[in-house]
Amino acid sequence: MTPSPNDRYGRDVLSSDPHAPRRKVVREVGAETDLVVECAISGFCGAVVGFDKGPTGIAVVLEDRKGLRRPFLLRPAGFLLDGETVTLVRPAVAAPSGPTRTASGSIAVAGARARVARESRIWVEGLHDAELVEKVWGHDLRVEGVVVEPLHGADDLLATVTAFRPSKDRRIGVLLDHLVPGSKETRIADEVRRLHSPHVVVLGHPYVDVWQAIRPQVLGIDAWPVVPKGQPWKEGVLAALGRPHSTPADVADGWRWLLGHVRSYADLEPTLLARVEELIDVVTA
Repeated sequence: MTPSPNDRYGRDVLSSDPHAPRRKVVREVGAETDLVVECAISGFCGAVVGFDKGPTGIAVVLEDRKGLRRPFLLRPAGFLLDGETVTLVRPAVAAPSGPTRTASGSIAVAGARARVARESRIWVEGLHDAELVEKVWGHDLRVEGVVVEPLHGADDLLATVTAFRPSKDRRIGVLLDHLVPGSKETRIADEVRRLHSPHVVVLGHPYVDVWQAIRPQVLGIDAWPVVPKGQPWKEGVLAALGRPHSTPADVADGWRWLLGHVRSYADLEPTLLARVEELIDVVTA
């Protein structure tokens, strides 16, 4: 069709309706871990924690502030991000462009096999302490051949150290909770140092439990809850955070939830970082 002299733009007026509403373009957003979105259909709001492959397709898994997790299919225009309708897509995996860092901040040793374990050991006060150290320093420890073992309490530390028979080739680095002046742990540490220095180094952090070594901002709070004296500390913390806390299974689930927020050394308090790094130096010197 030849444009008429009066049609300045040469448009075929029959080809489309100029008054028809324009189709809105919905932005695609990579579903990165910890991105907070809302399902446009159900109204469920939560942070991205992973993906799940179901019979009808790939689903993104969201976790709300109470720890409830639900999967949602990656449908077009299926989510709200800061009030904007978006389409979630799986984030692209970028190829590393240079040396990669471990969770502890050190340079990763690509392709390195775990070294045969040294006779020296790092002992920490409980299973949660060991799991936290493994998550952040695991790569470094395997490269150095360092084994971390939980003590399950500090009361029998002196007897356990004596039975180990430490020497210059069998050093022990110990990390204790609540190592503050006047505490039971401090008295135990002083006795161990008196009898077994320099082959045993006992360090500690000031926190009631290693849970407190996780920076509270990582959990979206300004400070750790204060638990009144006489109440179980872990259960009291979980209660204050609005999580189940009545049974040992609840406490275990609560710890897994906390540990899931730790991605690297940046999520931990500097005091704990310094103590663990020093102990690694002690047993690898």
